[in-house]
Amino acid sequence: MTLIQQLLLGSLYLGICLAVEAALLVFCIHFLRKRTGYLQGARRVFQIGLVMFIAIGLIVFAHTMQVWIWATALIFSGAIGDWNTAIYFSLATYTTLGYGDIVLSEGMRIFAAFGAVTGLFAFGISTAFLVAVLREVFVLDQQGSDIS
Repeated sequence: MTLIQQLLLGSLYLGICLAVEAALLVFCIHFLRKRTGYLQGARRVFQIGLVMFIAIGLIVFAHTMQVWIWATALIFSGAIGDWNTAIYFSLATYTTLGYGDIVLSEGMRIFAAFGAVTGLFAFGISTAFLVAVLREVFVLDQQGSDIS
């Protein structure tokens, strides 16, 4: 792949992954907002745990989908020949761990680096989202205990 092709395709997959991340977080917000009434009652600790479980579960699902998107891109571009290696490389790159035991050809390295950029953005967005969710949960819990 030429440099321009790597930049364009890398940007495209980055955009697709961040759209997936945003869509799942918006779904999570919508889902959790409909259930904030659950935080008022005798089983508040269980309910707070459930909210956290749902939020964390959707975040993990979003990251898993993005790793699969990058693995698929690596397979279809011909950069990697098998799914096991593609998923492994995608996961190591996405998390910016980068063991270095699998090295792509020069014509694919910049493209693959976009997988790391995707992971950086997605982990940052997910962390901010989780902090916001937990803040709201703690505020609702505090309001519930003030009422009791």
